[in-house]
Amino acid sequence: MPASQQQSVTVLGSTGSIGVSTLDVLARYPQRYSVFALTARERIAELAQQCRRLKPRYAVVPEARAAELRDMLSIDGLTTEVLTGVEGLCSVASATEVDAVMAAIVGAAGLQPTLAAVKAGKKVLLANKESLVMAGPLFMEALADSDAELLPIDSEHNAIFQCLPHPCGDLEAAGVERILLTGSGGPFREHAPDALHQVSPEEACAHPNWSMGRKISVDSATMMNKGLEFIEACYMFNARPEQIEVVVHPQSIVHSMVQYRDGSLLAQMGNPDMRTPIAHALAFPERIDSGVAALDLIKQGRLDFEAPDPGRFPCLRLAREAIDAGGSAPTVLNAANEVAVEAFLEGRLSFTGIPRLIERVMKNSPIVELTGLEAVETADREARALARDFLGSA
Repeated sequence: MPASQQQSVTVLGSTGSIGVSTLDVLARYPQRYSVFALTARERIAELAQQCRRLKPRYAVVPEARAAELRDMLSIDGLTTEVLTGVEGLCSVASATEVDAVMAAIVGAAGLQPTLAAVKAGKKVLLANKESLVMAGPLFMEALADSDAELLPIDSEHNAIFQCLPHPCGDLEAAGVERILLTGSGGPFREHAPDALHQVSPEEACAHPNWSMGRKISVDSATMMNKGLEFIEACYMFNARPEQIEVVVHPQSIVHSMVQYRDGSLLAQMGNPDMRTPIAHALAFPERIDSGVAALDLIKQGRLDFEAPDPGRFPCLRLAREAIDAGGSAPTVLNAANEVAVEAFLEGRLSFTGIPRLIERVMKNSPIVELTGLEAVETADREARALARDFLGSA
């Protein structure tokens, strides 16, 4: 689409950290982008403020919160129509008027609307990694069968995307030896493994470099976030698990790297600010100002890299086991992790109990072929039920 033609954007999960950063970038280019719809699950007051500022055609919330939002919007005389539930999310993701969809809903809840955007042929800016983790083969099949364009928003996948030639359907043909997926190691990179059972949710959510939601912050602390990104990268870049290596990089400056057969190692670098990959994906293949300050390498001084400690981060092993097993195993992994993280944040499970619960659910869940979305939803639902049963009996 020419830069002179205004693009209509739906932001799924507009009150989360990715959604807020997306709106910041969009606001810099009012002639280039307009907001078609905004969605939120819990932060209704924040969503109302966004609607007052951006005046989208639609806002989507859970049915139980719809009256609350309608009342807030009516006070200001706004004409934004309030839709509800999964049906509403899928509607604003696939609407004919929409050009691009920011898929930033956290967790399994983002799968159906993201798939709806893909099937409708939208430009899909993917920040919801769970869509690929839960239903990777189905998601990529739907992408191949549509006119949709998939652009990664996770800083690591966006970095890999920038370091690969375009298009790149075959890593071997492109001369790629391996992909180096970087991660900060979170707040517990130097903690003794035997002391991790004592850490609190507040400590786990205190990421040293990034400002993120609580669930993603805990995933970063366990490095399950990197495990999920590992699985996502396998599907997104058609890579075998052995072609991807996770590297701990505490400064979060090198967002990922691609090593080529000729000895070249290409890295994408920048300050840790999600507006950079958001701006890159929104305007691709053009480059626009994201509002992020340029990286000062002299001031930065040093960049460190190390291998992740398997004793400190068992979730990485579980993610590798899931992608190796295939079928519904990644779906089960994600479902069990969401239940475990929720229990940890509510004080019902220790930090080290997170990987233990996930592993127990994985060992007790059958691996089935994902023949369709119903199979994905069944595997997800049964894994969650099993995880809750194990929590209740602990």
